[in-house]
Amino acid sequence: MRDPGSFELIYAVVARIPAGRVATYGQVAALAGLPRQARQVGYALNRLDDGSALPWHRVLNARGEISLPGEAAQRQRRLLAAEQVDFDAAGRVALARFRWEP
Repeated sequence: MRDPGSFELIYAVVARIPAGRVATYGQVAALAGLPRQARQVGYALNRLDDGSALPWHRVLNARGEISLPGEAAQRQRRLLAAEQVDFDAAGRVALARFRWEP
């Protein structure tokens, strides 16, 4: 079972990611005090209710790619594009340009 308190730590970090910036799952985990627990970030974000105000869409994998399947991936890409986050031809975000550095 996952520690529900760790989810709150993760949500607090994700809430701080500004529009037009992204963070990786591993980066969020480290900032939440949960190093090497990137998968737990994914679990926490997956537990969000539909319509959550948390900017979950600003979290990408270590390659700068969307990890979600199907319509969820398309929705995440649309939300990021609306914030002027660009994707290259391979579907990656340039982390050197768009990564959030708190």
